[in-house]
Amino acid sequence: MVGTMAPNDQKDCDGDQSGITSLDDPRAFINREISWLDFNHRVLEEAEDPTQPLLERVKFLAICGSNLDEFFMSRVPGLVRQSAKGALEAPADCMTPTEQLEAVKFRVERLLKEHARVWNDQLLPALDARGIHIHKVADLDEDRKQYLRKYFERDLFPILTPLAFDVSHPFPFISGGAINLAVVVRDQAGHERFARVKVPSGSLFPRLVRVDQGTSSAQDAHFVFLEDLVASNLDVLFTGMKVVATYPFRVTRDAEFEIELDETHDLLTAMEEGLESRRVGDPSRLEVDAAMPARLIDMLASKLELAPHLIYRSTIPMSLVDLWQLHGLQRPDLLDPPFLPFMPKLVANEKTILANVAEHDVLLYHPYDSFQSVVTFVQQAAVDPDVMAIKITFYRIDNGSPLVEALMEARRNGKAVAAVLELKAKFDETNNISWARQLEHAGVHVVYGPVDIKIHAKMCLVVRKSRGGPVRLCHLSSGNYNTKTARTYGDIGYLTSDPQIASDVSDLFNALTGYCKKDEYRKLLVSPNGIRKGLVDRIDREIARHKESGGGRLAFKLNALLDKGIIQALYRASMAGVKVDLNVRGLCSLRPGIPGISDNIRVTSIVSRFLEHARIYYFRNGGEEEVLLGSSDMMPRNLDRRVEILFPVRDPKLRNAVVKDILEVHLADNVKARELCSDGSWRRVARGEEAIDSQERLLAVRGVWHGEK
Repeated sequence: MVGTMAPNDQKDCDGDQSGITSLDDPRAFINREISWLDFNHRVLEEAEDPTQPLLERVKFLAICGSNLDEFFMSRVPGLVRQSAKGALEAPADCMTPTEQLEAVKFRVERLLKEHARVWNDQLLPALDARGIHIHKVADLDEDRKQYLRKYFERDLFPILTPLAFDVSHPFPFISGGAINLAVVVRDQAGHERFARVKVPSGSLFPRLVRVDQGTSSAQDAHFVFLEDLVASNLDVLFTGMKVVATYPFRVTRDAEFEIELDETHDLLTAMEEGLESRRVGDPSRLEVDAAMPARLIDMLASKLELAPHLIYRSTIPMSLVDLWQLHGLQRPDLLDPPFLPFMPKLVANEKTILANVAEHDVLLYHPYDSFQSVVTFVQQAAVDPDVMAIKITFYRIDNGSPLVEALMEARRNGKAVAAVLELKAKFDETNNISWARQLEHAGVHVVYGPVDIKIHAKMCLVVRKSRGGPVRLCHLSSGNYNTKTARTYGDIGYLTSDPQIASDVSDLFNALTGYCKKDEYRKLLVSPNGIRKGLVDRIDREIARHKESGGGRLAFKLNALLDKGIIQALYRASMAGVKVDLNVRGLCSLRPGIPGISDNIRVTSIVSRFLEHARIYYFRNGGEEEVLLGSSDMMPRNLDRRVEILFPVRDPKLRNAVVKDILEVHLADNVKARELCSDGSWRRVARGEEAIDSQERLLAVRGVWHGEK
């Protein structure tokens, strides 16, 4: 297996793939799990990029930790189950579950070594040099030790519970994600005993405890890790015993759960019960301090029933996601410079948004464009006396959402309001359940969707009276209706009153809230069933038009490309001579550069300040260009097990703006972009005479796609 390259490698993007001649050959596809881990390596490269502001580098390392946690909560448990019981269906690359687990072990161990190198050798010294000091408690002076001792005795000691484990004490339940201390103590007779102390979670205490609160300048801060503070004061917990050693460890648990419905349950209640089962999911990873003795590791692994390939030694603090705390420090000199999102003139005046959208389509690209325009669109609809109804889909909702407040205000104003709320949005289930209850209490019609299909489409429909009859105004998007993520996610949205698109949106809402069933739509592509066929038909059309007149080109920007049928269609396009440009942020199973199969395909990935989240699908179509935007990536789950939409950009000027001012800029990136090689490795794109950082370029030209610059 070829590994991911170091950040500065500039190897040739060549590999011997000449033996691949069939589109069904497993070697024509890259394994999903390997692709995911390689994506996490690209995130890590941002953490070690010295051109990034220091606390942004720390943020990227925190994202690495968060991503890896989710990988072991969501992906690895499935591989473990398949390895034990057999895979339901082999992936396109035909790796067995056991082979995938072996590959995961190899790559994760290498990734952890690189995490340690970046943290110990780069970020810690750089933080220290800029006045952010992270200490070991043992290295502090006596005054600071006494300060921490008092803090421990006053705030921490009352809630800590040491749990012994021996023949008379059962092995305690180990919560997923929590930091624990395995404690070795010795009694007066010289016998050693073992105990576990759970370190309080970040919701109760900060993971990094400030040592100098109120005594240092804003440019100088001193911290210790919470588990180090607890470990340094265990003598208070184990009086009469000698604390011999302490070793941090952490367990990750399976976060997947099945929803069981019977005649006594509704979906919301079943979800609440399912979430409780997540808390006690099977262990899927054990992280241990590198210094932990083998006998302790073996004991923990035995009690947790974990195989050796699910045990990882760590030489740096666990739960790297907690490093986000440092990103919150008031150190603007160490953060990305702030910027003011653009507000297009057509949506700048909150009194005229609805009227303007009735006359003009509006393209919005967040975070470069302000998401406030979307919020105001819904807020104005809530109070406009001519608005009769509002319908919206929710997938991930932010706390204190102004959109939810607007919907509840609309109900108070007597408007018909329906919210299709996806309770099964992973890791947002609890939040969504809370919002569902509040919306229902306000009189909003709340629909949860089917048990076996997630509703991932992003759309809002406003029905408004006019002299010529009701007008339907739509907002369609690639991103969630979430004001917080809209500040950092690169998402593309569209406001339109196009009658055919609006009719499709109306029909789809009826299908989601009632029993209306519709397989084909006028302008939308809708999954399940519709998007894969619609994309493959358009790819085949591109092949035919290229054979007629040449110049065939496809250009897709998306988050993930895993679907075998779509990949094979792109291979056919390449074989016919169609040029294919793919900008895939994360997972990609397509292998470019296979002679005679994919040598006309180029794949790049951008990891930068903003999370690339937009989906854009461009077809040259013999000069009659078509652009589709929407919520769907090209993954089996999106195409078969989710309600997703892709919609056309009908306005020629806006369609040209999407291609010229957004898509082509990302495809030309040679600063943050990496290119996928035929052997599955990634390399940095070689810079030409002009350095093009696509996100920086788009920040500089905000407004150009509105024709206002």
